[in-house]
Amino acid sequence: MTLDRKALIRRYKETPRPAGVFGVRNTVNGRMLVGRSTDVASMLNRQRAQLDLGGHPNRALQADWNALGPDSFEFEILDTLAPPADRPDWDPANELRALEALWLEKLSPYGDRGYNPGPR
Repeated sequence: MTLDRKALIRRYKETPRPAGVFGVRNTVNGRMLVGRSTDVASMLNRQRAQLDLGGHPNRALQADWNALGPDSFEFEILDTLAPPADRPDWDPANELRALEALWLEKLSPYGDRGYNPGPR
């Protein structure tokens, strides 16, 4: 049984996107950018597109991308949050901030180790 195009689009839009923490890792020098998003897979696509187009807001990351090329970087989902089944109005913002803080503490992607600004 095949679904029509409208049904597939509707199903896609209704499917919850995983919120979580992502990383963009420079495999040459080990530096990393850590971030969070309510749609982590889409955010990774956005990060790559910005870098490909030369318009990433993180200038140090963009400079390394330009110098080393895309094959020197890995894009990864570090952690995700599952939306609670009993809370359709769930807002992951606070949990995402806490999850990102844990990963920032664990990886310390600052200075020579990363692309994130120093700890807040």
